[in-house]
Amino acid sequence: MAHEVAITGYGVFTGFGFGARALREGVFAGRSAFRPVTRFDTAPFHATYAAEYTGEGPGIPGVSVGPGSTPGQSEVLLACARAALEMAGTDAVDAPVLIGTNGDHSTGRRFWEDRRAGRAPGAVRSLDSLAGRIPQRIAEDLGLRGPRLAFVNACVAATNAIAHAAGLIHSGAATTVVCGGASMVTEDVFARFDSGKALTQEAAVRPFSADRSGLLQGDGAAVLVLESAALAAARGARILGRVAGWGMASDAHHVVQPHPQGAGLAAAARIALRRAGLAPERIGYVNAHGTGTPLGDVAETSALRTVFGEHVSRVPVSSTKGSTGHMLEATGGVEAVITLLALQDGLLPPTLGMREPDPACALDHIPDTARPASVTYALSLNAAFGGVNAALVLERARPTDGGEPNDREEPTV
Repeated sequence: MAHEVAITGYGVFTGFGFGARALREGVFAGRSAFRPVTRFDTAPFHATYAAEYTGEGPGIPGVSVGPGSTPGQSEVLLACARAALEMAGTDAVDAPVLIGTNGDHSTGRRFWEDRRAGRAPGAVRSLDSLAGRIPQRIAEDLGLRGPRLAFVNACVAATNAIAHAAGLIHSGAATTVVCGGASMVTEDVFARFDSGKALTQEAAVRPFSADRSGLLQGDGAAVLVLESAALAAARGARILGRVAGWGMASDAHHVVQPHPQGAGLAAAARIALRRAGLAPERIGYVNAHGTGTPLGDVAETSALRTVFGEHVSRVPVSSTKGSTGHMLEATGGVEAVITLLALQDGLLPPTLGMREPDPACALDHIPDTARPASVTYALSLNAAFGGVNAALVLERARPTDGGEPNDREEPTV
């Protein structure tokens, strides 16, 4: 027996701060979170900007952050998970914990810096540098007894975590799953992307624009509570929306470059649509991966044309990375929450930085200003190095779910 997958809670964090209000006042208001990096010296690098959180905007419950400091992945994920569980109204003690992460390497770096300086390491959790330790810590600190799994496949990690969570619920292998991902702007990852000339030297990312010149990184974390829709209804939970479909595909085209026609991304989207039982024409909005790189945006446009055919010009598309930056392992989780908010609020977030539309990326873009629209189904896309791709189809809450959800009151955590 197949089970519908409901979203009953979430917690989210970006360079704008913590919670949905930060996203509404940032992403949906057409603001950018980019600022000069304060956490490390950018003199050796070409790029100098990132969407790092410096303490401005809604704070992270239980986490102190100021200019020059880096919030720990585990601490931010814990805050997100607590918010998600409180919103869902469940303790989910038997829930699996699936998290997209590459590990928190800032903890290991601080450990060795302290050793070199002759300081006692104190409470630094050096084991958090291991990806598998992150979901284990979340589960242990929250008393969750289910299996724990880390997804480390870069920019689709959180999307894959959500997809696997949905699969567990759909198949009946689990009734509730805690899933998401996290990534913070750190010097080591920044250096790798900068040395690969992936980062723009501008203070802006320009997805799908003819003058785009690369991506910028951003802080991000999101945790969602997924559960069987039948269970959620039985316990009187508020259903915020549904994960109607999910798809994953690998085209193995190149170590870092996308397939020119976006073959893997198109395959992932088609799998997600087929699993949702939807024709492409039923999709009313696409939250694109849209990193602002010369090759990636053209490949994604080709993928969308493959999936939607002649209908592609009538599907609104935006990339919210022009606001949040690229959050790597967290990207799919944060963008799933942004897409969910778009469905709830009837407001599609804009793409910032589109000064000159690229004819090779001709789509129904939403430049600079959010667009009101009543949408039932939306598609969220992500792609990563190594030719891996993932897609989620989200469905707006139904009238039978107990009326329009009201999550504007942030949980108290």
